[in-house]
Amino acid sequence: MTKEHSDVCRRRGAGKTTSWIVSDLRIGLFTECYRPIQNGIVASIDALAHALRAEGHTATVVTPRVPRYRDDDPSVVRVPSLPLPLPNTAYRLTVPYLPERARPFSVVHAQSPFVTGWLGLREARRARVPLVFTYHTQLEAYAHYVPFEARTTRCAATLLTRAYANAADAVIVPTQTMERRLRDLGVASRIVVVPSGIDVAFFGSGRRDERLRARFGIGPGEKMILTVGRLGREKNVESALTGFARLNDARVRFVIVGDGPHRASLERSAARFGVAARTIFAGEFARDALPDVYASADAFLFTSRSETQGLVLVEALAAGAPIVASDTAQTRDVLGSAGRIVADDPAAVAAALRDVLDGRAAPVPGTAVVASRFDRDVLGGRVIDLYRSLLPATVALRRPRVPMRAG
Repeated sequence: MTKEHSDVCRRRGAGKTTSWIVSDLRIGLFTECYRPIQNGIVASIDALAHALRAEGHTATVVTPRVPRYRDDDPSVVRVPSLPLPLPNTAYRLTVPYLPERARPFSVVHAQSPFVTGWLGLREARRARVPLVFTYHTQLEAYAHYVPFEARTTRCAATLLTRAYANAADAVIVPTQTMERRLRDLGVASRIVVVPSGIDVAFFGSGRRDERLRARFGIGPGEKMILTVGRLGREKNVESALTGFARLNDARVRFVIVGDGPHRASLERSAARFGVAARTIFAGEFARDALPDVYASADAFLFTSRSETQGLVLVEALAAGAPIVASDTAQTRDVLGSAGRIVADDPAAVAAALRDVLDGRAAPVPGTAVVASRFDRDVLGGRVIDLYRSLLPATVALRRPRVPMRAG
């Protein structure tokens, strides 16, 4: 064991009992997806890194280099990358090379099963440290981005997910639904349910901002429906737009925060449904501005069916926005009874929105308690506990434990 790895262990004894606990961890967060991209994966990585550092550990983000983008954060290590042969994408193809300055790691924590993830796997095997994998994405739902036959692509995505998860010492999933899904895919590794966390207090600080509503074109006496997220086909924003059109209420406007490859199609749909004048495509917002955006909405609408969790649901909860969401197992895992969960049907969505906007929906108690379950520091502590549970076996492989007197 190197000195750096020996530094992650210290002995705690009492009487004749000696145990080992882990401190001063060096965590490598290997991810294909990071800034300047803004999405739930990036937000969850930042939340975890914050929680690790708050506990005195080192968190290094290993991610592809992006042309003309520079990090202010010295804990981000950029590795060489190439453009992907796909149109309209900010993602990069990682060159599997890890600079020596990034090492050593106590734990490698991969955030995707792509090239950066396999780079992390190779590093974990080389250094003989644990590999943890967080299952953020149902890859099969993104098959339409790859220029191959969809069924073949979905099958390949399943095989990739299963192979990578089974190579890991532990897999983190954000909901129990995703645990069941991975088991159904044939994953045999240890699986631990730990939701992605947010800064609950930060999102809870959001306030209704009439000037912000006016910027969106929300006039006095008008209502605002909000959705937040990437505008990709897999996010099913088309269903939200259809439900809004079915509402057929001239005093209500629909604000769509986010951007992506499906935006032009959604704009055409809004025109076809006759609601283009009441649909505001607001583009991306800085994360610091989102609490007030959520808090300024009269209803938050969520119709994605491809999520493993849906971080925006948690953000909206923390900000106190009334939620209407399409019924999926993972949405029920997150919301419980803290939102209106309805069939993914335009009439059902419109009816639920009408009840919420007209004040006929019963107030939902305990939303703050539900949101508190997703506090980043609490959940970060659970991830640290997982790391600790994996490290003793690795330490034992590298150096025999020498009995010592308790001091």
